[in-house]
Amino acid sequence: MKSLVLVAPAVVLLMSNAFAQSYPSKSVSMVIPFPAGGAVDIVCRTVAQRLSEIWKQPVAALNRPGAGGNIGVEAVAKAAPDGHTLLCASTALSINPALTAKLPYDVMRDLIPVSQLVVTPNVLVIHPSVPAKTVRELTAIAKARKDAMTGGSAGPGTSAHLSLELYKSMTGAPVTHVPYKGSAPSLIGVVGGETDIAFLPTSVVNPHVAAGKLRAVAVTTAKRSVTLPDVPTMHEAGVSGYEAAAWSALLLPAGTPPAIVNALYADIVETFKSPGVQSAFAKIGGEPIASSPAEFAPYLEREIAKWRKVVAAAGIKPE
Repeated sequence: MKSLVLVAPAVVLLMSNAFAQSYPSKSVSMVIPFPAGGAVDIVCRTVAQRLSEIWKQPVAALNRPGAGGNIGVEAVAKAAPDGHTLLCASTALSINPALTAKLPYDVMRDLIPVSQLVVTPNVLVIHPSVPAKTVRELTAIAKARKDAMTGGSAGPGTSAHLSLELYKSMTGAPVTHVPYKGSAPSLIGVVGGETDIAFLPTSVVNPHVAAGKLRAVAVTTAKRSVTLPDVPTMHEAGVSGYEAAAWSALLLPAGTPPAIVNALYADIVETFKSPGVQSAFAKIGGEPIASSPAEFAPYLEREIAKWRKVVAAAGIKPE
């Protein structure tokens, strides 16, 4: 009996490795829980195309929008855990548990984080009419004006909105949130002076910063943006510990064999070596990450906890 017990794990490992080597054995579906055309969609489709080339199997990028992304996420959470249904998610995956009263899934229970793909920094930009050149100066002016300062966002619950709420909660700056229907209207609002400040993606604001129509005072990521190397992070600018960004990531249904998870991650790393993939990311201001499952899982758990606190502090009630 003892010899059988010792041999069994080795047999399981060999079977698991063999399973991984034959993966994928058929076409793969990559569910994107948002409409086509956005930054997350571009990242997902770029990765899907390269994976199909590596695997010699079709990878169908399927947009399943609705309910803030929850419809697509639920579909993957309930899919067969054989590695042939992938979820290409965004920051909304970590935000929705705080915004939705009754989710039909549990992120950390029903999904396996495989890899964070790309991070797109938001930038805190100021209309030139506001005489602030640093985050500290902006905070002081906001407090002096009390509730008169306004901050635009791409809409309630978006990463831009919660980047603003995180800033407010960490500094005590009284800024009135002005929601728009998307990044483009929010950009028009701050460029035109309808709002004083906004948190917007680097790819959106860079031309306006270069033209002097907006003043960039900080990026929201833990590291400086490669496209705005002279702009400090919020942490460097005096908001200690601040970090918020728009990101995309790949996940699998819970129960997927570890060998499949690891094989998929290895192929993601291979995907990121492609100059075409890197170029596609750069066009939307995306900075490649390709974090491992062991790195991404705890990060996602921390993000969920962080946004719960921010949403509660902002007085946003789950719907």
